[in-house]
Amino acid sequence: MSTRKGKKPVKNVPLLHEELKSRHCVWLTPTAWDKLQKKATSDGISVSELLEKIATEIEF
Repeated sequence: MSTRKGKKPVKNVPLLHEELKSRHCVWLTPTAWDKLQKKATSDGISVSELLEKIATEIEF
C-alpha cells in the first residue's frame, strides 16, 4: 500500500502516483457504494484509492 507519510503535498505535483488525478463521476447503487466503502476502510485507504488500485491492475 502506498503512503504519503513524510511527504509534503505540493500543488499540481502527484504524491502517490506518476500522474495527477482528475475528477470523474461514477454512478453506483447504494449497495455497491457501501461495499466499496467497507473494503476501502478495511484496507486503510479511500474509495478513490481503492478504485485506482482496481483499475491499474486491469490487464488488456
